[in-house]
Amino acid sequence: MGSNKLLKYQKGTSTTSFTGFDALATSFTDTRVLLKYNPKFNSANVALAATDIMANNTAAKVLELTEVEMISRAQDLADSIGTQFYSDGTGNSSKDFNGLAGIVQSSGSIGGLSLTTYPTLASTVTAASGNLLSLYKMRTLSNAISDASVVPTDIFTDRPTWALYETLLQPQEKIYKEVNFSPDFKGYTGFQTLMFAGMPVIPDRKCTTGYMYMLNTKFLNFYALNTEKSASDAGGYAAKPIMVGNKLFTGSPYDKAKNDKVIGSRATDNMGFFWTGWIKSTNQFAYNSQIIVGGNLITDNPRRHGVLYSITGV
Repeated sequence: MGSNKLLKYQKGTSTTSFTGFDALATSFTDTRVLLKYNPKFNSANVALAATDIMANNTAAKVLELTEVEMISRAQDLADSIGTQFYSDGTGNSSKDFNGLAGIVQSSGSIGGLSLTTYPTLASTVTAASGNLLSLYKMRTLSNAISDASVVPTDIFTDRPTWALYETLLQPQEKIYKEVNFSPDFKGYTGFQTLMFAGMPVIPDRKCTTGYMYMLNTKFLNFYALNTEKSASDAGGYAAKPIMVGNKLFTGSPYDKAKNDKVIGSRATDNMGFFWTGWIKSTNQFAYNSQIIVGGNLITDNPRRHGVLYSITGV
């Protein structure tokens, strides 16, 4: 089952001032469309050799070995999904999750709708003139995707571009803040950021080099399927929640990950990651299993996002 979002893409029949017996408008204009997104799935296998289990011949050691491997593979999967979130969703024969390259666009289609037919759904996509970043260009992009109190909330960029932005600031403007991400698209870990017009400018190694995404994350979210319930309803193997955040691995970006948030409209403590349980191999002395994430990254108002690209200097 996919996700549908109703969006008003144009004004209706013109309003008018009138007096006395002036004729009033009676026509109707269709102003709304449905953005439709289909769920996609990602998985990472977790394998254990039975000989390793036998070598760790106490219950505590077997549990520790299992936990370490499961958390390690869950973090591998999260890392791969992070890469997909900056691509266009066409990877692996369009089986990858949607990414910002496919969501923040001014041509093609979004949510099953052609941007040629519905041009007001287009995001603002701007090449940095002369390949140079400036505060004026950033403000121009912000103005293009803002109206009244509806303004972008976050900026994501690669680390070299983040460093270029830092050079544009006066010493008194270089205020670094720790940002704890909300339960929307952004994830659940903290980043040290610079600020622009009240927005955190967040460096991310996954971001495409030379790109600066300006997003309104109120209109951007990852909707995760409840794989545990879906597998049970389908009569398949049971899937159990698995935690991604853990401090087992020193220096891991998931050390501070929080697991008590909301994904889409569903309360969760596992970021949508589910584990199938162990399945005995038929021709090996081993056990295998899968960590599964189902859902998709969607926007219900693409014109509220923008991007500057081809940035190489200031």
